[in-house]
Amino acid sequence: MSFEEGKFQEVLSEFAATPEFIREVAANFRQDLQIGLRDPKSSSMRMLKSYVGLPTGNEKGEFLALDFGGTNVRVLRIKLEGEGRYEVTKRVGEPLVLEGKYDYIGKDSTVDQMFGFLARLIDEAIDGDHSTRFYLGHTFSFPSSQDDLNNARLIIWTKEFATPGVEGEVVNDLLLTALKKRGIENVVPVAVINDTVAVLLSAAYKQSDVYTGSIYATGHNTCYLEGSIHDPKGFGRGGMILNLECGNFMKLTPNRFDTELDQKSEKPGEQRFEKMVSGRYMGELFSMAVAELLGEKFNFTAIDMSGIVADESPQLTKAAKILAEKVGRELELADVARIRELAAAIIVRSARLVTASYVGIVWQRAGNGEIQKQHVAVDGSVYEKMPLVKENINRALSELLGEDAAKVDTILDNGGSGLGAAIAAAMAVQ
Repeated sequence: MSFEEGKFQEVLSEFAATPEFIREVAANFRQDLQIGLRDPKSSSMRMLKSYVGLPTGNEKGEFLALDFGGTNVRVLRIKLEGEGRYEVTKRVGEPLVLEGKYDYIGKDSTVDQMFGFLARLIDEAIDGDHSTRFYLGHTFSFPSSQDDLNNARLIIWTKEFATPGVEGEVVNDLLLTALKKRGIENVVPVAVINDTVAVLLSAAYKQSDVYTGSIYATGHNTCYLEGSIHDPKGFGRGGMILNLECGNFMKLTPNRFDTELDQKSEKPGEQRFEKMVSGRYMGELFSMAVAELLGEKFNFTAIDMSGIVADESPQLTKAAKILAEKVGRELELADVARIRELAAAIIVRSARLVTASYVGIVWQRAGNGEIQKQHVAVDGSVYEKMPLVKENINRALSELLGEDAAKVDTILDNGGSGLGAAIAAAMAVQ
């Protein structure tokens, strides 16, 4: 072996997520929820109101959905048929950045360019029809403050967006101005939601007993239905969905690799939970840990980790190839096996921590009563594709909930951002 067994065990132990540790995380998450319900400013999570509850399942009609969560923007026409049935009748999409041609998200771009681009896509989605009334739901996945379902004011750009003139503005007002400039006065934005809220609406429209929605991908966030909060306008049922922005959950103990990653990050001291669990940071943590073993840092990604861990062959041929390509030399089989074990530990810790947050919500919703049957709807590449994630979510649910684990499971809701926006629009006008 090229590195000591003792050193390997020391590094590996940093990513242990014992039953006691995740139980403490779940309890602290629930406590932070309770603190935030009393005073959102006292919680490490934003606890943002969505001003919408759950759909009834009877939402019907054709609606526009604008899915604006990153550089690839989509506009869909979706026909809701009730009882979980729907049909996408038109789909258009383009990137906001096309290298060498245009860039509508950089600091040199303008509001008119960005929202003019969105208006053009909407025009294409309605086939240039400027007379038929269309109601539009907008999934806008950036930190925003809302005081009703239709008004989201951008707090700050994230995800490398830097277009000036948008922060502090109501995004649907900017969209309306762009639509009018294009002569489109028949498209009426009526709802704006976060992508986690969209996932929850999408899943709850299609089946019962869904109260939590989550994104588990490059980034991480979760929302849930809080029964104690009601909007006077009464959109939806059961209470109000709260967008937790739980990537910023801080009441858990990071290991030394987490601490170093945070200190070197773009925003030190923020998004502690996301930095410990999301796909964006998994590869960085793995790279730092491997560097201690091999004496030199190499840049691994979450995709590399997925390929390494997925290899269950006796000679670990694929894993060895991935590592050789990264480090520039072939490693002994024993070293490949240990590095694979390290990658698995980081993935397993992520899954167990995320599950602890879900359980904190389950406990919060149950209060002093019994836990009811429920699904946690999840969208995202880590949940859908990363080896070891789903089985370790199930294992952690069993450890934390005991016999009640049979009442709680996670389900994939792929592409909920578009459908959820259409459902939100239907709820706003029906």
